[in-house]
Amino acid sequence: MSGSLDSLSGEILRCRACPRLFEYIREIAKTKTRRFADQEYHGRPVPGFGDINARLLVVGLAPAAHGANRTGRMFTGDSSGDWLARVMHRYGFASIPTSLSADDGLVLHDAYVTAAARCAPPGNRPTAEELHNCSDYLRREMALLRHVRVVLCLPSAAYWTRGPASSATPDYMSTRISAY
Repeated sequence: MSGSLDSLSGEILRCRACPRLFEYIREIAKTKTRRFADQEYHGRPVPGFGDINARLLVVGLAPAAHGANRTGRMFTGDSSGDWLARVMHRYGFASIPTSLSADDGLVLHDAYVTAAARCAPPGNRPTAEELHNCSDYLRREMALLRHVRVVLCLPSAAYWTRGPASSATPDYMSTRISAY
């Protein structure tokens, strides 16, 4: 097991376990979309980011093709990133209310953001095998984030891919808390 989030992030960046996903993110990085045609795309798997002492862990399903796949940072550069940054800023978890690029100055306080899959999947639908290939990364992140007390899964599919009683879930997180 990796001893730090930095070394784990390096492993994630080098991952090539899912040929379909790796080919897709590289193709998206080459072809781009018109509104980002002038930008350099990250085009590699995306590690999580945030505060190593986080008590809040936000788990998404996968990076967005023209969001995190472009910027290299989870929940950054797309509408879901904008929404999450606004909410996290409102409640004191984010230094600014926007998440535009990896160098925009956003700092998370007491929060860490990651995803069940590390590459943007076609149609935003990773296969079960692809999710399985990434599951060890999430498990290891959770083990390194020793202060996490709340796991917020966006969308709920991220919760079920992580599994309510999976080996990724520390004992103190084994009970599902429903939204009200």
